[in-house]
Amino acid sequence: MTHAVSIGPLHESPIGTTLERHLLDRQRQMPEATGDFTGLFQQIMLAAKIIGSRVSKAGLSGILGRTGTTNVQGEQVMKLDDFANRTIVQTVEAGGHVCIMGSEEVEEPIKIPSQYPQGKYVLQFDPLDGSGNIDINASIGTIFSIHRRVTPEGQQGTLEDLLQKGRDIVAAGYVIYGSSNMLVYSTGDQVDGFTYDPGVGEFFLSHPKIRIPERGGIYSINEGNYHNWSEGTQKWVDWIKAPSENKQAYRLRYIGAMVADLHRTLLRGGIFVYPPDVKNKRGKLRLLYEASPMAFLVEAAGGAASDGKNAILDIVPTELHQRTPVFIGSPVDVADALRFAQH
Repeated sequence: MTHAVSIGPLHESPIGTTLERHLLDRQRQMPEATGDFTGLFQQIMLAAKIIGSRVSKAGLSGILGRTGTTNVQGEQVMKLDDFANRTIVQTVEAGGHVCIMGSEEVEEPIKIPSQYPQGKYVLQFDPLDGSGNIDINASIGTIFSIHRRVTPEGQQGTLEDLLQKGRDIVAAGYVIYGSSNMLVYSTGDQVDGFTYDPGVGEFFLSHPKIRIPERGGIYSINEGNYHNWSEGTQKWVDWIKAPSENKQAYRLRYIGAMVADLHRTLLRGGIFVYPPDVKNKRGKLRLLYEASPMAFLVEAAGGAASDGKNAILDIVPTELHQRTPVFIGSPVDVADALRFAQH
């Protein structure tokens, strides 16, 4: 006598949903889709796998430490920064999906060589966020955003294609390289997270439809800069870590890599702040490579993101490496911080 074995609905994979299948399923829901977006995302996914593999054995592969050069930001370039940047560029440039790229590590726009097709998308990225954590084996990550080009198709992209506001992002995401590697992305309607299984070589859906809590219990800021902040920001920090009738005292957690601090904030709630100070009056974080992609994700998850006065996604960039203050996270926590910062 045999017994039937239930394997669940046919659309449910017994091994879980891979990122590639997730992308293809979403592509099928859009009759006008050409496959270009999915193709670009597959290239980003491949770059993330290569970078993640190298990060996991950086101490054994001779790419710890500095290159001896400085980038456009005036920062020392780490060997792993350079590797990650070259990996993304070389993985994406020949695919025919992008017309131009922008990198936090490169001063000028990265043009697509003329021998390759000029695509309809624009890719901007921070190849390895949290460079200061590389040599101490702390969490780091890759941040990226995708826009549609605004210049005529078929031609080489220009600076105009790169200087687009965050509100016009088609998709944004990040990869965090930590105790496990995760890729989190959104096309604006929801945020989904995928954990990498190195044994299989695939990202699997592990955190579907992420929603940030309305309020958290953690604040993330570099308090070493306290005496350089405005009085309003100082008062906010004093207030948020002190208990009151309306709230418990918040706990400080600061990793020093935006991608890692915001990953925690996205999952658990709370707020990440990098305010202006006497040394960085225009802010420290890059609008196009860090702030806008993360703001896109956090807003899609129900959160808020501001530069202290305006929504980050509404800022129209005027420079490729423009900086901005950042107040981002749970909507109630962001509103509280802005209440102090704006006075």
